[in-house]
Amino acid sequence: MSLLLLALAAFLIGSVPFAIIASKLFRLEDPRKYGSGNPGATNVLRSGNKAAAIVTLVGDCAKGWFAVWLAAALGFSAGEAALAGLFALLGHVFSIFLRFKGGKGVATALGVILGISPLIASIALATWLLVAFTTRYSSVAALSAAGMAPIASLFLIDDAPVFGVFLVMAALLVWRHADNIRKLKNGTEGKIGAKKS
Repeated sequence: MSLLLLALAAFLIGSVPFAIIASKLFRLEDPRKYGSGNPGATNVLRSGNKAAAIVTLVGDCAKGWFAVWLAAALGFSAGEAALAGLFALLGHVFSIFLRFKGGKGVATALGVILGISPLIASIALATWLLVAFTTRYSSVAALSAAGMAPIASLFLIDDAPVFGVFLVMAALLVWRHADNIRKLKNGTEGKIGAKKS
């Protein structure tokens, strides 16, 4: 029962839509109405307001980290804390505040990884930054970082449940980027810094 309550709490934490909150705070248009339509930091950046994008990024990352931290602080095992992080990610992707239509989960996944292992989070972030600056495609950077996290965990963490959570998160991120993958193949994927349309 306690693990079920933890999962529910993590899902609710993950459901908080910081892209919508930041957009309202900075008096911007709803990010679901322009660009990719995704309520996430990259799409908020398309509004031209970098501060709003940063607030979104930090908020989405923090809720993933907080879910893991809270579980650990309550005495749950590393695997159970990682599971709480996974439910926070699911909350972001299927936000109850957005009729179960949330963001893609990249920043929240990074926060979860940060809560589990700052070293692996650093590796994933470095991967994202390298690919993003090289290609200017946020989706390619996200997919690269998603794939790097479970690989890094194989060498740095000896915990099967945690590795399993990393794998599920990576698979979820790939699934959430299916449309981006199609656009990449068609040459119509938007690049980082492109204005909203």
